[in-house]
Amino acid sequence: MLAIVAPARLASTRFPEKLLHPICGKPLILWVAERIRDQAPDIPAYFAVDDARLKEVVEGAGFRAIMTRTDHQSGTDRLAEANEQIGADVLINVQADEPLVAASQIAALARFMEEGATMATLATPFRRRKDFLDPNQVKVVMNEQQDALYFSRAPIPYNRDAFDTFDDAWVDAAPAYRHLGLYAYRAEFLKQFCALPQGKLEVIEKLEQLRALENGVAIKVGLTEEVSIGIDTAEDAAAFAAYLLKED
Repeated sequence: MLAIVAPARLASTRFPEKLLHPICGKPLILWVAERIRDQAPDIPAYFAVDDARLKEVVEGAGFRAIMTRTDHQSGTDRLAEANEQIGADVLINVQADEPLVAASQIAALARFMEEGATMATLATPFRRRKDFLDPNQVKVVMNEQQDALYFSRAPIPYNRDAFDTFDDAWVDAAPAYRHLGLYAYRAEFLKQFCALPQGKLEVIEKLEQLRALENGVAIKVGLTEEVSIGIDTAEDAAAFAAYLLKED
């Protein structure tokens, strides 16, 4: 059984209670729920929530929600707890604050799992130098088999010969990829992953996917040109509202 699970934590440092923030009259979490339903109608979807208000909003609109503990360190841990009730063999982790996830992205992750991957994720090419240098935009480099070699907040690959002067054209042509926060896991691996201690690299970079690499687990990386908008700030919410009005 394949299931989509969106871990949904109400607390947010940069944007308090953002999942309940109304955008064009609808809470953000419902924009995400409706998008998942529209893009992947044949896959059962759940929200793993940590607050009764989120559960009420999700279920009140006809979607499925599972209450989870409030003390999880990561969305992956929350997803694993939710699957104790769901019982899926393969899980696709969609971020509850990204309302433009695409059908092609979900299909790419599902395809990797059908082909035998243990864990998979997505990335998109960088186009601009400023984005490539932004530590909030995570980079990933891969081998020829599209397995992740490393994830970092630092600009990798490092342009040794012209780091101070390279431009957008160099970034566009280089194997420089921005990691997107969409994942797929096998359920048995998910349990193992959550039982592992945090890795040294994971602690330094604050990137939990490094725990898998540090323990010798391959992560398949699919490439996509469709970039889901993440809502991390009130400004992001305003930008998404402007996008919706433009679409209308």
